[in-house]
Amino acid sequence: MNPKRYLITSALPYANGLKHIGHLAGAYLPADTYVRYLRAQKRDVVFVCGSDEHGTAIPIQATKEGTTAQAIIDKYHGVIRQNFDDLGISFDIYDRTSSPVHHETSQEFFTYLNSRGDLSVQESEQYYDEEAKSFLADRYIKGTCPNCGYNSAYGDQCERCGKSLSPDDLINPVSTLSGSAPVKKKTKHWYLPLDRHEEFLRDWILKGHAHDWKVNVLGQCKSWIDGGLQPRAVTRDLDWGVKVPLPEAEGKVLYVWFDAPIGYISATKQWAINNQKDWEPYWYDKDTKLVHFIGKDNIVFHCLIFPVMLKLHGFILPDNVPSNEFMNLEGDKMSTSRNWKIDMQDYIDDFVKKENGGPQAVDMLRYYLTQIAPETKDSEFTWKGFQDAVNSELVSIFGNYVNRTFVLMHKLCNGKVPRLHEDVMDDKDRELMHQFAEVAKAVEDDIEHYRFRDGLFKVIDLARKGNKYMQEKEPWIKAKDSDGMGNPLPEAQKLIDNCLHLCLQSCANLAILANPWLPNTSRKMLYMMKVVDKMLDWENAGKTKLLSVGYSLRAPELLFRKIDDTEVIAQIEKLQQAEAKAAATNESGIRNPESGISHAEIKSEIVYDDFAKLDLRVGKIVSAEKVEKADKLLKLEVDLGFEKRTVVSGIALHYKPEDIIGKQVVVVVNLAPRKMRGIESKGMILMAEDAKGKLHFVLPENTVEPGSGVS
Repeated sequence: MNPKRYLITSALPYANGLKHIGHLAGAYLPADTYVRYLRAQKRDVVFVCGSDEHGTAIPIQATKEGTTAQAIIDKYHGVIRQNFDDLGISFDIYDRTSSPVHHETSQEFFTYLNSRGDLSVQESEQYYDEEAKSFLADRYIKGTCPNCGYNSAYGDQCERCGKSLSPDDLINPVSTLSGSAPVKKKTKHWYLPLDRHEEFLRDWILKGHAHDWKVNVLGQCKSWIDGGLQPRAVTRDLDWGVKVPLPEAEGKVLYVWFDAPIGYISATKQWAINNQKDWEPYWYDKDTKLVHFIGKDNIVFHCLIFPVMLKLHGFILPDNVPSNEFMNLEGDKMSTSRNWKIDMQDYIDDFVKKENGGPQAVDMLRYYLTQIAPETKDSEFTWKGFQDAVNSELVSIFGNYVNRTFVLMHKLCNGKVPRLHEDVMDDKDRELMHQFAEVAKAVEDDIEHYRFRDGLFKVIDLARKGNKYMQEKEPWIKAKDSDGMGNPLPEAQKLIDNCLHLCLQSCANLAILANPWLPNTSRKMLYMMKVVDKMLDWENAGKTKLLSVGYSLRAPELLFRKIDDTEVIAQIEKLQQAEAKAAATNESGIRNPESGISHAEIKSEIVYDDFAKLDLRVGKIVSAEKVEKADKLLKLEVDLGFEKRTVVSGIALHYKPEDIIGKQVVVVVNLAPRKMRGIESKGMILMAEDAKGKLHFVLPENTVEPGSGVS
């Protein structure tokens, strides 16, 4: 039996910078898919999110950008909210934790728990910067990682090896505020004694949700509980955040992990104010289903800590926390510090806002991110995978089926929905009709149990089955069985009618079933079918008579476009250039005080045998030309003395072809060949990049014979 109402949350993103597609895939796209399904079911649902605008990440970013914390949150809150909107994430409210409603709600929450004795006060020693006269949050402390030896690990995590740390773990810690070694100083803080609630959490999670929560979520919860829960500080010595509402807590704010999830409550309150609704049933009524969509780094907060807070305050507990794992990128972990990422803004600029982009480009990304969703284990985004998913599935299966159906309907049935002739129906007809209800039921079950990847596969598979059915029925062949004047014979026309009638009805079903994942595509299909949005109500899924016989339909429009090889090459090059630029300006790099240039940190040490594997030769460019439809690529012919080779190089933005003919270059000649824009490139030209991003040839001091070795 369905609950009376649903409250769906997505993890609040930090408003300290742009968010990448890994974030989108983890906590926002799955939630949006689920919410769109619930709305199609006509259920009472509120979808809340907002910017997390407190914590040390904000002032740290402000320092980097030479501005204030308030300016940072104002800047990135707006950008992130717009990015979500551009990519079809349909929040009912996207709030912010700097709002007065949130500050009041968080302070009331703290006061309620503290007044009931649910918090404890402890004195402890924490790192203090005597020069800056400030206690140091974990992110204001850097040192050497005890796990991998990285010399710029933060006090909460090493960004090289990913290990979670505490400031006490660091070797030779220093303050990022002054660069000096911090000292330990006593300070008083309020704590949430999680150890008092171990039995409750064990019963509620490990027994109560053993069969309906994801294995990866249960596993992490069990590990924390079995390891013994410890009191968790709920206050910090900072000047940025929600002030602790006690006279003896001067200079202290609520710890960001404490106030951020309360943001779900304050956002619901703000939504209720905006819409003249009552917020309380969504948090107090047991007949409300609360679902948190998060990434795996938030499991402990949403499954252990926040539920204890909710229970103590008398709120409902989450029914499910369908956490996703991490999404990697082109064989490596996504990293903001290394710039190895694809920001939502990048995709919007490069695909959505392009002339051939728009809503279809939004659905293309939504499709691929769902297809590779890290639902139970880490997954990987590759541009080649994106291209294959779009070209081989959205274009060749889904889009092709819809297009063929409409084209043939206009050609063979006068642009109208033909009737179904039961007297000539066969088993293949009945089987396709049977699939409508079967697939609708299966997709519904998948969505209800948060198996969004499986559900989407079934939708595409229905289009695949429709293609197969049409191919077996061959209405274009039957049309040749004519009266000699181009008109199919009556029996042939009946078979044509049946085929296209069922294909059109299956297209209508596809529009309904695809809507949670591909909302723009579904609405484009509605336009082609000349029907209103009401047809997308889930009660219509599986029906066999969605389009009326004799109804005129519009001409087909292509639902998706193909992704070209040049786009894939350009995106991979963009990634590599961004990573190189980040390395050149890395805050942990060595700065030359005279030039003002930051140099990338030296890479891991290698042995001579590693270097000896490279075969570097001097070559001479004998011809150069632009690669067609590739703004960044030049096709070079390089004389190596012993042979001439074709090398494709991404230097077209820096050099004109005619200006580099005759130049000597250093070439890696034993690099495996690689096809770029259909051209086989056999080597790589060595280039140097200056502080402004300009590329320069690495040249021998004097002219030497082509083919000369470099050592």
